[in-house]
Amino acid sequence: MSELTSEFMSAAPSPMHGFPTICTPRGPVPEAAPDWNPQRSSSMPSHRYRSAFDRVDIPLTGRSWPQARIGRAPLWVPVDLRDGNQALSEPMDTPRKRRMFDLLVAMGFKEIEVGYPSASRTDFDFVRHLAESGAVPDDVTVVVFTPARAELIERTFESVAGMSRVVVHLYIPTAPVWRDVVLGRSRAEVHGVVRDAGRLMDRLARARPDADIRFEFSPEVFILTEPDYVLEICNSLTELWDASPDRPVIHNLPATVEIATPNVYADQIEYMHRHLDRRESVILSVHPHNDRGTGVACAELAVLAGAQRVEGCLFGNGERTGNVDLVTLALNLHAQGVDPMIDFSDIDEIRRTVEHCNRLPVPPRHPYGGDLVYTAFSGTHQDAISKGFAHRAGSDSELWSVPYLPIDPADVGRTYEAVIRVNSQSGKGGIAHLLRNNHGVDLPAGMRADFSRTVQEATDDSGLEATPEDLWKLFEATYLTPGRDGSVALASWSAEGGPAGECRFVCTLRADGREGDYEGTGGGAVSAFTDALEGAGVKVTVLDFAEHGASGGTVTAYAECRVGDRVCWGAGQDASGVAASAAAVLSAVNRARV
Repeated sequence: MSELTSEFMSAAPSPMHGFPTICTPRGPVPEAAPDWNPQRSSSMPSHRYRSAFDRVDIPLTGRSWPQARIGRAPLWVPVDLRDGNQALSEPMDTPRKRRMFDLLVAMGFKEIEVGYPSASRTDFDFVRHLAESGAVPDDVTVVVFTPARAELIERTFESVAGMSRVVVHLYIPTAPVWRDVVLGRSRAEVHGVVRDAGRLMDRLARARPDADIRFEFSPEVFILTEPDYVLEICNSLTELWDASPDRPVIHNLPATVEIATPNVYADQIEYMHRHLDRRESVILSVHPHNDRGTGVACAELAVLAGAQRVEGCLFGNGERTGNVDLVTLALNLHAQGVDPMIDFSDIDEIRRTVEHCNRLPVPPRHPYGGDLVYTAFSGTHQDAISKGFAHRAGSDSELWSVPYLPIDPADVGRTYEAVIRVNSQSGKGGIAHLLRNNHGVDLPAGMRADFSRTVQEATDDSGLEATPEDLWKLFEATYLTPGRDGSVALASWSAEGGPAGECRFVCTLRADGREGDYEGTGGGAVSAFTDALEGAGVKVTVLDFAEHGASGGTVTAYAECRVGDRVCWGAGQDASGVAASAAAVLSAVNRARV
C-alpha cells in the first residue's frame, strides 16, 4: 500500500459528507479570482501537463468550421469488430462477431471494419468466414487493419482473398513521443517505413485486378503529430497509390488519445482539409476517442471542418474511455432534421445485441439508447411533457416539439408509457399523465395536488419508484374504497327527474351503524343526494365536481366536498353516472370523517 493510499484510508471522515479530509483542497484562493468564486487550489499536480497548444502548432487562420452547418450525414464506419473488440476483456468469438456484423449490415452501414487479421487467428478466421460464407452483401465494403510491417500486410491480404470490395487500412505511430519512445526512429525513417508498406500494398492489390481494393492510412495519434509532417506523409501516399475520384484514398486522422478541446481537433482537420493534395481524390476520415469525454463534440466539429467519414463504435465501446459513439452522433443529426442514413428504429434490439456481443451493459443514462433517457421523474419536467403531448394531440403540425424530449421516442421504437415515471421527486402533472394514459382516470386540476401528496408520502416511505400499477392501487385505496365500505354507505337508491328540472333522490343509507330511508331533492343528482345525506345528519357542501366516461362504459366521477371543517376529494366509478357521482361524494365524506 502506498503512503498516499494509507493516509487516505486512515484519514478521519469529514463531518459534512464522509469524505476523507485528504480530498479537501487546502491551497490559496488564486489572486485573480473574483469574490464570488472562493474555489481554492487543489493538491493535484496539474503543472506536470502541457496544453495542446504547447505541443502542436496549428498554422491556421480564417477558420470556416465555426460558421459551417452539417447538412448531410458523413459515411459512418463502425469499428466494433476491430477497435471495439480488442478493448474487451473477453473478445468476441466468431458467433458473436457474426451477430454483430449482421446487425451492422441490417442497420445500413456500407463500410464495416471487420478485424485485425494479422493480430490473431480468431480475427483471421472471422475474416475468412465472411469471405467464404457469402455474408457480405454486394454493396458493403469490408475494412481490414494492418500495421506497416511486410509480413503482417501479406497476412492481411491473405485473409481477404476472394472478397470483391475491400479497404486495407494501414497505420503507423507518427507522434513525436511514439516515434522516440516506441519506434526509436526519426521523422524520415518513419516516412520511409510508410512508403515501403504503401508500395507492398499497391503491388498486392494489383495482383488482384478482379477485386476493388482501396487503401486507408492512419497516422496514429494524429492530434499530437506535427501538421506539416502528417501532410507530407499523406500527400506522398496519395501520389504513390495514384488516388483518383473513382478510386479515392482514405486519410484517417485519429484522435487516438484525446488531449485537447474539440476546437483544436477541428482546426487540425480544417488545416488538412485545405492542404491535402488531390483533395477530390481523398476521403478525409476521423477516428476520435473519448479520453476527455468530448469524443462526440470532436467528431461533429471535425465534420464541420471538412471530414467526410467517421469511424466509431455503437454506444462508444473501445479502449480506455472508448471510441466515439456512432449512436449518439447519428441520432444527433436525426434530432436536427438530417437523415442519419442508418436505421435506429429499434434501439432496444440494437442495444440488446451490442450488450450480448460486448458483454458490457449500456448505461441507463446513455444518450438515446439508455433505459432512462426518455424518462422524467421531476415534477416540473413531467408537467411540461404531459402538456406537450396534449398540445401535440391537438395540432396538425408534423414538426416535433415536446418539452424535454429532443426526439419522439417512437422514432427509435420506444413507447410513451415509460416517458413519465414516478418517485418522491415527481409532481402532480406526471402522476396525472400516468393515470390518464394507463387507466383512463383524468384527474381534475385541484385533485392532482391532493393525490400527489399521497404519492409523495408513499414513495418517501418506500424510497422506490411507483409504477403505473402502483399508482392505480394507491388511487383505488385512497379514493375508491372509502366510498364503498366507509362509515357512511349507500345500501340502495333511485333517482328520477321532477318538475322544472328538479331531481328526486330516494335512498337507504347506513351511517355510523344506523340504517334508514332518506329522500332529497335538488337541481341535479349530486345536489339531491347531498340533500338526502343532510337528512341522515351528514352535512356536505360540494365545492367542485367533474366526471367523464371511458371505454367499456365506465363513468368516473370526482367530488371535492366540505364536511364539517374539513375539505376532501373523493372519486367513484360505476356504469351509471348517478351511482358514480354518489360514490364520489361518499368517498369524500368518509375520508373527511376519518
